[in-house]
Formats: sequence, structure tokens, C-alpha cells
Amino acid sequence: MNVKSYLDSTYLKTPIQAGLSEDENNLVVDGFVEEAIAEGFKLIMIRPDRVKSAKQKIVAAHSKVSVGTVIGFPEGTYSLEDKLAEAQRAINDGVDDLDFVCNYEAFKKGDLQLVKKEILEGTKLGLANHKIVKWIIEVAALNGEQIIQLSALIKNVVIANFKEECYSSVFVKSSTGFYKTEAGLPNGATIPTIKMMIENASPLPVKAAGGVRTYEEAIEMIRLGVKRIGTSSAKAIASGQVANSDY
Repeated sequence: MNVKSYLDSTYLKTPIQAGLSEDENNLVVDGFVEEAIAEGFKLIMIRPDRVKSAKQKIVAAHSKVSVGTVIGFPEGTYSLEDKLAEAQRAINDGVDDLDFVCNYEAFKKGDLQLVKKEILEGTKLGLANHKIVKWIIEVAALNGEQIIQLSALIKNVVIANFKEECYSSVFVKSSTGFYKTEAGLPNGATIPTIKMMIENASPLPVKAAGGVRTYEEAIEMIRLGVKRIGTSSAKAIASGQVANSDY
């Protein structure tokens, strides 16, 4: 199985988070982009301010690697207007995939109308510009019932408002990789959470982000039915090594 075609190679740390200067961090991003091109990964996932330069590198290399970015990251509590503006800037810079962080805190508080509206409007903007849209639900912040309910809510909004041929372009995604858990609990995709997502998001595809650290784990996720895997250790996974990153 060509696992590389499932891998979204990911680097989302700010210079402060990485303990680097801005120039040093930009070099790390450039390295991830160049690696994605050389390895033929499905996508390179980076912060919005690096989309334009990444796209230029990929075009110059005549590569098919897609460029993705995160919107409302990592908390998901940005206003709808701010999320749409951030997404539009990324679209203008040549992005291919828009990974919105769903306002899962609003969902947990019962403000379903806010959540439904951002899913509708964010998806509409992405699809109107021929982009892949993913909704990050942050499974580590939710219990099992909430994972089921939010996955189904996203599915229902998409089915009610978009044509069937659009479904494959709207993903439900597990995690940002930046959520702080207690007592060493996983903050990314696990087999139980992915099973719940797939069962309740279908026919929308699912992306397992974070927590996949080996080739064998990646294959297991693919066999469960995920269509993308987000990881900062794509090369290690593809080459059969064990990833040493938290994401």
C-alpha cells in the first residue's frame, strides 16, 4: 500500500513554540515543504503565513503535492467573520485544503446554531473556490457522546446544504495536536475515536490527525477507513520507523 498518498505532512509550530527565531522556524517549514516534494506526500500542512511561499516552491518543482493550512487554530473560538477572512486570505495565496477548527467549546455549551452556521459558511466558501474543507473537532476535548454528536452534526449540515458530489471534499478531522490533556492522555486520533467518527460522519471522509506514529498504525487507520493522516513525522512513518513526535 502506498501510504504516502494518505499522509498530510504537518508543521504548525510558531517560532516561540519551537524555541526558534522566526528565520530559523521558516527554514524548518521550508525543509518540510522540500521533503514533501521529494517524498511525494499527499499534502504539506503549514500555518497560513507560509502558504504562498510553499505554493511557489511546489509549482517551481512541478510537484503534485497539495498545500493545506489551518483556520481558527488551535482553539477554534475565532468569530465566524475572522475564520472566513483567514480562509479567504489563504485561498488568495493558493491554498488547496482548508482545515477549520470547529468551535467545539460552543458546541459543548449547546450553541448549536453558531456551530452549524460556521460549518455551513466555511464549507460554502471552500467549495465555491474548489478547495478541500476539513473540520477539526478536537476529540481530546470531547467525550464519546460528544464525538458522535459533533461528527453527525457536521455530516447533517453538509448533506442538507450541498450536493452529493461535494461530500468527498468535506472531511471530519480528529485533532489539532495542540490540545493540552491531563495525566498523559492522548490528544490525537485513537482507534476508538476514529471508529466513532467514521460511523457517524459517513459519507463524509475522516482524517486521523495526531497519534499515528508507525507505519503499522497508519495502515490500521487506513483499513478502518480514514482517507488522510496528519503527522509531523511523515517520512519516518513512510519508511517504517517509529515517529518521535507528539503529532
